[in-house]
Order: sequence, then structure tokens, then C-alpha cells
Amino acid sequence: MVSNSRRLVLTGFGVLSPIGTTPDAFWQSLVAGASGIRPISLIDAAELPSHIAGEIPGFSARAMMADTKYRKELKSMARTVELGVIGAQLAVLNARLSKGSVPPARIGIEFASLMGASELNDLAAASKLTSPDGHTIDMGAWGKDGLGEITPVWMLKYLPNMPACHATILYDLQGPSNTQIPGDTAGLVALAEAARIIRRDTADVMVVGGSEGRINPITLARYNLFVQMSRRNDDPTRAVRPFDANRDGTVLGEGSGVFTLEALDHARGRNAQILAEVVGWAAGVDRGKTGPGLARVIRNALASAGIRPADVDHVNAHGTGTTVGDAFEARGIAEVFGRDTPVFAPLSRFGNMGAASGLTELACSVLALKHGELPTTLNHEAPAADCPVAVHTGAPRAVTKPYAVKVSYTNLGQCAVAVVKKWDS
Repeated sequence: MVSNSRRLVLTGFGVLSPIGTTPDAFWQSLVAGASGIRPISLIDAAELPSHIAGEIPGFSARAMMADTKYRKELKSMARTVELGVIGAQLAVLNARLSKGSVPPARIGIEFASLMGASELNDLAAASKLTSPDGHTIDMGAWGKDGLGEITPVWMLKYLPNMPACHATILYDLQGPSNTQIPGDTAGLVALAEAARIIRRDTADVMVVGGSEGRINPITLARYNLFVQMSRRNDDPTRAVRPFDANRDGTVLGEGSGVFTLEALDHARGRNAQILAEVVGWAAGVDRGKTGPGLARVIRNALASAGIRPADVDHVNAHGTGTTVGDAFEARGIAEVFGRDTPVFAPLSRFGNMGAASGLTELACSVLALKHGELPTTLNHEAPAADCPVAVHTGAPRAVTKPYAVKVSYTNLGQCAVAVVKKWDS
């Protein structure tokens, strides 16, 4: 951490998730133990081995876009971008900020997103024209005739920097702007970089978020081929079983989680609501996914916050429900906390949302600290011998300590950790 001691607080939250699209609805679903995992309806996925996911019911960016003049830009946004732009809008409004309320050069954005998978219809005409046998593309014909069938702005629908790009235009965010892309850790990496920006006094407010829409044919097919996906299609709400002996894989989800991060002096100056304080962060790599590398990142985050493991109320785990992933994460957590600190794994409620996962999962802990109770972890029924952590189940428990630790990782072993503190003064 840099020497600047500027304190950092979260002052707004926007969410689009399978269990709620407002902070209140999201929280009530968490407390009630609700699940948003269901059979996929956005496309016909019945032939896939795993055809359940966390969908957002009835999501319409057009209906939610507050700036009616900007709705015309939706035609150049894939679903991932739409989710990010609307999520950013919700966070800014929730923070009671408006365009121009902060000097444009003093408000920026750090966003987590990945390259989106193309919608099949965008390439259908070119594919038909350049595939004489219906199976193999003639690349010469593609270059000569196929490209003319694709809109010139096709790629702008899918580039990972598009959510941040559109948000900067909508809210005149002229401060630092960047997009983070390291998969499931991208949201926490974005939060850490935004925190450093404010600590350097380069901005007073940063919009920090992540979005990803994974329910499309290409992404679903790829994950079914290369990732351990749950086959509990007949029981979707109980499919993802974090750290459970009977876990059989994860499911995908879609959504966005966006915060406004603000310097405490600036937040107090405008009498802003404060949800929690961001006090520590760290990132690194556990190349072999053995556990010690993740433990090192957790310790670095605790050190940056100036706290000990005993100060932590709970660890918010990624908890994907995969055999290898859960065992790896549990080893890293256990090396630091043993079985003394409750582990909470909310992903089983809404699926793995990739770049949107880290901050959406973090929001669960932010709300738990704010409301003073920690919701249960769904579907953890038989503790696994290879997952030596104390998973919180049963009724919501009272929050008894001021800090929560959020852990995230990728299949490549990238790790990121954030530490938040209950707001008191």
C-alpha cells in the first residue's frame, strides 16, 4: 500500500443478479436463502450436459436505461455490456451522484469485464455465404465476400472495455479509466486499483464494477466441454454445493455488481451514505493451485489492513462447487484461519458470473456487515474431507467482528483478496 492514508468507503451499490436487481431485493433473497439457479430459458440449451444457470428474469436494458437519449446506443451493446452499463447507472444513482455533481476530472472508473462471445446471428449471414458444405468455412471467401455481411461495428459490441467506455460517456467520467480482465478475480483487482488511484489523490470517486453475460450458445458449449459443470439439471437450486463431499461442479450465471468507492473526506463533505470501509487488498498467483500461494495473498491482504485472522468475522469464499477448485481454495483459507473463522460461499445462489462474481459476492459481505447478520451457505450438507474449513450453514448468524475477507481465484491460479470493515465512524 502507498503511504497516503486517505480512508476509502463504499457509498453506492448497484446490482443485477438472478436473486435481485435492487440492493434491498438482493439482501432479502440472501436472508431468505433464495436461489436464482433455474433451467436456462434465454436459449434452447436442452441438449447440453448442464443446462441450468443463474438467469436474471425479465432483464431489459432499454426499460432500465435512465437516459432515454442514450437508448439508441443499446444496439451496439452485447448483453455483458448492457449489464455493466445499467449496473453502473444503478450504483451512481444509489450513491446519490449525478452527472456534474463531482468535477469530471475527479471521478473515474475501474471495470471488470471479458471479451464477450459473439451472438450467432451477427455472423450467420457471412457463415452461410462462405461455407459451401455447411460445415467448413472457406477463409478466402470469408475475406472476399463474408466481411461485407458483418456490420463494421461488430467488435464494439463485445470488447471488454465497452462497459467502462459507455459509462464514462453517460456520466462524464473524465478521471482515470481502465478495464481489468483476469477472469473471476477481475472485480477485486479493479477495486484494488481504484483504491490506489484515490490514495494517490488522482480522483475522489471511482465507479468500480464488473459484468458478464455467460448465457449464450458459445460460452455454454465451451464451459460444458472444458469446465466441471454440475449435471443436477433436475434439481437446479441444489446444484452448486460449495465445499461439500457430493459436489459435482459449478453452473454459470449472468449479472453485474457495481460500487462507488469514495475518499472518506469527500463522502463526508457531501453527507453520503456509507456502506462499508475498504481497508485492505492483495493479489498474486498460486501457480499449482496447491494452497500456500493463496494463503500468502490472504496474509498480504490482512497485513495491508493492519489486522489479524482473529479480527475477521467471516471469510467470503468463491466456492464454485468444483472438485479441484473448492479443495484448493479451502486449503488456502485453512492455512490462515484454520477452522476458527466461518466461511460463507454465496455463489451457489446465482452461479459463477465470471468478471461480475468478485464484487457481487463481496456485496453479500458488505450487506451482512451493514445489517449485522450473515446469511447461510446453500447446499453445504456433507462437509468434504478435502475442504478443511468451517462453512456457515443453518440460520443467519449475528456478525460479531468488524471485518470480512473476500477471496477469489481463477482456474489458472490467479488470486485476489479484499478486506472490508463494518462502518462505524
